[in-house]
Amino acid sequence: MFRTAELGRKVSKEDFEALEPALRIEMLELQQTLRAADFPVILVFAGVEGAGKSESMNLLNEWLDPRWIVTRAYGPPSDEERERPEYWRFWRDLPPKGRIGQFLSCWYSTPFMDFATGAIDEVVFDERMNRVIAFEKTLADDGALILKFWMHLGKQAQKKRLKALEKDPNESWRVTAQDWKHWEMYDSFIHAAERLLARTSVAEARWTIVEGQDHRYRSLTVLQGVRDALSRHLKDRKALAEARAHTGPGPETGPDRAAADPVVTARLPTVLDTLDMTQAIAKKEYRTSLGRQQGRLAILQRKARAKGISTVLVFEGWDAAGKGGAIRRLTRALDARQLQVIPVAAPTDEEMAHHYLWRFWRQLGRAGRVTVFDRSWYGRVLVERIEGFASEEECRRAYAEIRDFEEQLVQHGMVLCKFWLHITKEEQLARFQSRQETPYKSWKLTDEDWRNREKWDDYERAVNEMVERTSTHIAPWTLVEANDKRHARVKVIQTVADAMERVVG
Repeated sequence: MFRTAELGRKVSKEDFEALEPALRIEMLELQQTLRAADFPVILVFAGVEGAGKSESMNLLNEWLDPRWIVTRAYGPPSDEERERPEYWRFWRDLPPKGRIGQFLSCWYSTPFMDFATGAIDEVVFDERMNRVIAFEKTLADDGALILKFWMHLGKQAQKKRLKALEKDPNESWRVTAQDWKHWEMYDSFIHAAERLLARTSVAEARWTIVEGQDHRYRSLTVLQGVRDALSRHLKDRKALAEARAHTGPGPETGPDRAAADPVVTARLPTVLDTLDMTQAIAKKEYRTSLGRQQGRLAILQRKARAKGISTVLVFEGWDAAGKGGAIRRLTRALDARQLQVIPVAAPTDEEMAHHYLWRFWRQLGRAGRVTVFDRSWYGRVLVERIEGFASEEECRRAYAEIRDFEEQLVQHGMVLCKFWLHITKEEQLARFQSRQETPYKSWKLTDEDWRNREKWDDYERAVNEMVERTSTHIAPWTLVEANDKRHARVKVIQTVADAMERVVG
């Protein structure tokens, strides 16, 4: 695989200087065009030590406007990073649309080193690479341009390069005993590299192998590769936008299908129809049950805190279904210092400039904390789908993206509970009318609530598909019969306590 990167190719100083002015102008112009584009550029640099990874990143910062470039290099995770899923620090650092992100020693580094040194076998390595592929596909499907450069040197060329760096007073600090130890394991590292590139050079994110012996040849390969790929991607995205504007929305395939198709007139049953909405708790029993479950939760949370186990709670449901009331009763049992409630509204401009999951990844709490999402990433397949803020294609992709996201949370050891608070349409109307007539509650009722009510059937079908596609054995949905608020609150708190008990004991 690396034979073509050991040919000793060179570019003369004269040839490089002849190409430099025009190429630099092209790159700057493309960067300015990118700033108004609807996608980010993600550059990944990896390869053997001394092959020019950091030099290539520095050159891009030198040639382009560094104000619009995010440059990140990763070492061992900090305490704060270890307390969250592995990919938290990468999601946190992703560039917004219109900018370039350069990444060194990133999501490939740890699994590669573990495999090269024999810490993990091929089966585990391939599983880790599947996570990488899913991550990059999620970003690429959202429009990101991902370019990956593997900087290569033959064994003797690497030895020569390391010795030259050691002799240079300004560069000697870059060569460590670890670098020489890795050089002695060169063949093992190349075997690992071949498997890594073969597994992860996919259509959405291909690797370019760059011969790193001559710095001018290496620089041109990287710079011209970025220029050509960015130019193509800008044209492709523009053509896609024009095609969508010309053809308009495609045939309806979402939850509105039954309403739009005159042939489909019967209302199909949904998972919500299976709920017994008559369930209720008497006031006296409620006080006893609520206190008992809150006490359980308080004790379990202290245990979870001591063991460093985080909890993520997701609340979705109809307007006026009682999410706020359930959350207040739940949080009353917890230490406010270890708790964060995230009210999710329409995304800000900063959030809109990233993948929709970005704002949720960055809100994940540290070890032992409880994070409550009052509405969540499921807005992608609910309100964004029904209201047309996301395309049908984006919503279809979201189911797999959400399952992958939640799997990472659970695999990290987090407790994850997801609640849909369900009320009947008649009960919602009664609560709306009550809010209208109660001065201190009237602010809760908005025109948007009434508009959403008009689309009840569409939302009901969307909820059915959401549960069907994202209720997994590791992250199941809990459907809460919420016509009776007391029953709903006790069920929510008991469910959280049961889930925590299974993990913390």
